[in-house]
Amino acid sequence: MIDIKLIRENRELVKENIKKKFQDEKLPLVDEVYELDIKYRECKTKADNLRSEKNNLSNQIGALMRDGKKDEANVIKEKIANISKEIPEVEKEELELEEKVKKIMMVIPNIIDASVPIGEDDSKNVEVEKYGEPVVPSYEVPYHADIIQALNGLDKESAGRTSGEGFYFLTGEIARLHSAMLSYARDFMINKGFTYCLPPFMIRSDVVTGVMSFKEMEAMMYKIEGEDLYLIGTSEHSMMGRFIGQMIKEEELPLTLTSYSPCFRKEGGSHGLEERGLYRVHQFEKQEMVVLCKMEEGMDWYNKMWQYTVEFFRSLDIPVRTLECCSGDLADLKVKSCDVEAWSPRQQKYFEVGSCSILGDAQTRRLGIRYKGEEGTKYLCSLNNTVVATPRGLIAMIENNYQEDGSVLIPEALRPYMGGVEKIVIKK
Repeated sequence: MIDIKLIRENRELVKENIKKKFQDEKLPLVDEVYELDIKYRECKTKADNLRSEKNNLSNQIGALMRDGKKDEANVIKEKIANISKEIPEVEKEELELEEKVKKIMMVIPNIIDASVPIGEDDSKNVEVEKYGEPVVPSYEVPYHADIIQALNGLDKESAGRTSGEGFYFLTGEIARLHSAMLSYARDFMINKGFTYCLPPFMIRSDVVTGVMSFKEMEAMMYKIEGEDLYLIGTSEHSMMGRFIGQMIKEEELPLTLTSYSPCFRKEGGSHGLEERGLYRVHQFEKQEMVVLCKMEEGMDWYNKMWQYTVEFFRSLDIPVRTLECCSGDLADLKVKSCDVEAWSPRQQKYFEVGSCSILGDAQTRRLGIRYKGEEGTKYLCSLNNTVVATPRGLIAMIENNYQEDGSVLIPEALRPYMGGVEKIVIKK
């Protein structure tokens, strides 16, 4: 959510930003909220003046009574009575106007960074850099679900009976490999100086609306029936909610946190679910990184964070590339974002395994997360980034380490988490 001062002072900048995001249907909202804000401030001033007048008149009554001026005191009492009737009406109007302003401000997109490429959708995202040499082996690399099933590691049929489409059982050494990647990711980030956290896996609605747009919320979140709770789509949601309404001590900044959680997503829409595979599912697990810092330090942290993900995948000998997200592909709260994509030897192309975003004060303004510095109280800058999300990270690991005999090599970095196992082989 942007600062209302930007609407007051530079409506054209806000409109131009909306055009860059190809959301022209939101352009009328800028003028609408501008006019509502004027009425709100006028109403607030009126309410403040009435309360002040009431207090001043009340203070006069005692002196008039002491001086024996009972009639004058009664006149003032009548004025106070009339003001007392008017104040609730004005306060009600003030509250209604405030809610209308907030509702519109929640759907006006954040101001994107000047470096963001302009484009309508993800087809206009821009490749930035490749890391590692993509390899296409001389032998065929099967579909990842077929590889895992051959290694007795996948059971989607049983998951269909227990939970329905979009769920899965991982078993044996594959399940162990899945956990090994997450454990390695945890230690990888701890070694970078991040504090490890295990957050709640359900959050209240005021946290949900604080961390994401309404459009994202409807497309992603599972609501717990009969309760004000949602299953998280990523641990970033809980991690931001942890600081709702808090004033962070300046000496504690930056807050650098890494968190593990299962993630639950509807995954509706045109892309749908994968019937056989594990690329798009309702439930997965993820190691995340979240940073809260001063605004002027935000871009430095953004560049550090996506580089950590690149370093993580390269430590597993997985070729990756970074892709700059264009304006139309950015969620409304984001200032700038890039995807990290891993090489798929089977498809001979890259696919998304992580996303890094800087959101400025869009989340912290909604959630009321601030710090007090030498220049007064300010909202913090929030950032988030995927270290690894499985099963997608698992798919990349398996495809890039698949051998002609059907076995899968375990990268050296993961072997301590696999009990020293160097290879997963087909058991006869």
